[in-house]
Amino acid sequence: MERTDLRQPAAMGLAATGMLALVVAIGIGRFAFTPILPMMQKDFGLTLRAAGLLASANYVGYLAGALSAIWLRIAPATVVRGSALATAALTAAMGLTTNVPAWLLLRGLAGIASAWVLIFASSWILQELAQQKRGGLGGVMFGGVGLGIILAGLLCLLFLNLEWSAAQAWFALAAIALLLTVATWPVWRGAKRAAAAPSASAATRLTSRGNLRLIWSYGSFGFGYIVPATFLPAMARDVVADPAIFGWAWPVFGAAALSSVLLAGRLSARFSYRGIWFVSQWIMAAGIVVPIVWGGIAGIVVSALLVGGTFVVATMAGLQEGRRVAGAAATRLLAAMTAAFAIGQIVGPLLVSATAGQAWGMDFTLGVAALALVAGALALREKG
Repeated sequence: MERTDLRQPAAMGLAATGMLALVVAIGIGRFAFTPILPMMQKDFGLTLRAAGLLASANYVGYLAGALSAIWLRIAPATVVRGSALATAALTAAMGLTTNVPAWLLLRGLAGIASAWVLIFASSWILQELAQQKRGGLGGVMFGGVGLGIILAGLLCLLFLNLEWSAAQAWFALAAIALLLTVATWPVWRGAKRAAAAPSASAATRLTSRGNLRLIWSYGSFGFGYIVPATFLPAMARDVVADPAIFGWAWPVFGAAALSSVLLAGRLSARFSYRGIWFVSQWIMAAGIVVPIVWGGIAGIVVSALLVGGTFVVATMAGLQEGRRVAGAAATRLLAAMTAAFAIGQIVGPLLVSATAGQAWGMDFTLGVAALALVAGALALREKG
């Protein structure tokens, strides 16, 4: 019988640590920009076109981080700790300048850090949970995305009502990111060993037809969800000027994300991760279409519920499916899937920027995003 390492963190502790890591890396590092965007528009007159470029800069960094993770051979503890610290510093730096090129650089670097935390933290923690036969707790870890969105959204709602500046919002969220990083620092000492270099056969499996379908589907998901995930608060602000109303769009999005992913952790005991992912993309596509056919704040709130209620579920299910399929080569496949996801995220905001001057621009982009999600879902159902 294999001897149990008494120093190994308990399953719930691991899941909770992963949750807080994703609060920092994704909830703050990637998505704090979304609820702060209306504040930046008010303070600096930031245009939708410029906002799209800033969002894409973050996703270009995310792509670079995902691609580099395929070959990176550094202990997960080092990567996650360093990237979380970098996220706090880069978030604070956003409040220290009003220079758009500097913002572009900072958002790009934050994207790299976010990707590294997601890939290395999820790869290590999901593997540890599987070994402890507590894989269902993966939902707790991915709940960190929704929790981070709720936290950032509610704080920015408070800041809006207190008439704080965008710079003050960036500083406050940076301080929270630093506190959470310090709080989880000791747990990562168990993640000392970097993933071994994959064999030639494992590298070949990365380009198999089945894995390419996973990569394509995950990329379509990245393109499909990112438009509402980036611009819902700005869309709400265009409909209702009162921050006490439009400011709720992002917390609603995050609340739906958190509650749904915790439920999905339970559903995974009855349904396959691939099946959960498939259904999530269909529901998400429906949510993206809602603001096109149902104008006003009500349509935006329904969209926030449907998209927010599925995008983290799809993230969790997709990465769990990739880990299940790839086995020992999981880090490489997860990195390739994340790279495809990042490419989709880059294209989405760029399409918003390209059509920003047209009255039909946002509706067109939302429609294309919904079609991409449907195409990705159909690929998951095909054999091979």
